[in-house]
Amino acid sequence: MFVIGFLLAGAVAGLLAGLFGVGGGIIIVPALIFVLHLQGVSPEVLTHMAVGTSLATIIPTSLSSIYSHNQKGGIDWKAFRYLVPGICLGAVLGVATAVRISGSLLQSLLGMFALLVAWRIYRGGRQQSTRSMPGPARLGAYGGGIGYVSAVFGIGGGTLTVPLLTRYGMAMKRAVGTSSVCGLPIAIVGALVNMLLGYANPNLPAYSTGFVYWPAFIGIVLASVPCARLGAVIAHRLPADKLRYLFALLLLVIGLKFIIGS
Repeated sequence: MFVIGFLLAGAVAGLLAGLFGVGGGIIIVPALIFVLHLQGVSPEVLTHMAVGTSLATIIPTSLSSIYSHNQKGGIDWKAFRYLVPGICLGAVLGVATAVRISGSLLQSLLGMFALLVAWRIYRGGRQQSTRSMPGPARLGAYGGGIGYVSAVFGIGGGTLTVPLLTRYGMAMKRAVGTSSVCGLPIAIVGALVNMLLGYANPNLPAYSTGFVYWPAFIGIVLASVPCARLGAVIAHRLPADKLRYLFALLLLVIGLKFIIGS
């Protein structure tokens, strides 16, 4: 029965990711918290497992996205090389922070983050700038912040990376492609550290490695990829402004639910 729940969570996450052009983590984490709660997973590890499993599911979807963007020359590998050391370090520190936070506090922080993303989407993206791209040290520092926040909240970092790169003059399509490759180290490092730091926790359910729950991982990956393609098809047939407002409303509801209910 719960396998169906994970498939549905993956389907919804994939559909919304395709519709609204964001990584599925911002949807997968709330969906996993809901399904794992119904399954009776301990509140002590519930939110941490949702975050860790979400990061793991980003790995295969990110690989697929990287291949597609690279085929079209849509990745700035130079910018990625400067960002990735900070991203990896930030992801380690982000997971180390998250596992020391109580589940209720982590849900409140997730709620506030969802509200911030909702506000940004409602207001629309930042206009492309003509500023020159900063040097390796500054990009590395930005990468550290992206990796840290992404690992804490179980997301691929697109909501942070794309605005950063477009702020410094990178074309939107190239920024999206570069963001997709930045999501891979966030996902790999974040998932591995979640497995390691959660490994000996006595509250873990069966079929989990640390804070990564494999039945949920399989169900979400199987359902999210085809549904993301469907969402992209639907998105091209709907007005962009209406899509943006609907997604902002969804995140507003999710954010308020986490803050009020935690």
